[in-house]
Amino acid sequence: MTTNIPGNLRYTKEHEWALVEGQTVTVGITDFAQSALGDIVFLEVPEVGTNLKAGATFGVVESIKSVSDLYAPISGEVLAKNSDLEGSPEKINADAYGAWLIKVKVKDVAELNNLLTAEQYQEFCNTSH
Repeated sequence: MTTNIPGNLRYTKEHEWALVEGQTVTVGITDFAQSALGDIVFLEVPEVGTNLKAGATFGVVESIKSVSDLYAPISGEVLAKNSDLEGSPEKINADAYGAWLIKVKVKDVAELNNLLTAEQYQEFCNTSH
């Protein structure tokens, strides 16, 4: 299965993407995930100031087919949430990499080494589904 996987991002095996810019990581769900979910109808993400732990759930995305937990790719404090998506979560379906969910101030940059590269994520998608 070929899917849109930008090379400048890092990925989790739970299908979140992470754009690393210094001490800030922007987080979203991948094109693969939005495609598998179908039409997204609801999104719940944490408030600014919330502390996240890498690998722990930080929110929920709901589609017409299912409800899925969102998993933090990195530990840190939520700096911003994409309020545009609160009333229009379907924007994720239209542009999974443009419709970011949250921005996180990184607590431990070493955790970034646990994320998959685009090549590793492509391989994971090809072999796990």
